[in-house]
Amino acid sequence: MTEDGVYLGDVVRTRKPHPCGGDTWTVIRTGADIKLRCLTCGRIVMLDRVAFLKRRKATLSRTEQPENNE
Repeated sequence: MTEDGVYLGDVVRTRKPHPCGGDTWTVIRTGADIKLRCLTCGRIVMLDRVAFLKRRKATLSRTEQPENNE
């Protein structure tokens, strides 16, 4: 689990809308950078983690995360 709770498949809302008018995104990659796909137009953008955390307004849906067996 990451300390800021960003997981693959999460649907998030951003503070400012994308130029297409959509403000909902799905997380398609996590790590030092976060890759997002706009749910309105399908455009893919990549943000560094700090910028993503500043721009995220809310997490709309959370995916099931596998149990950590460590």
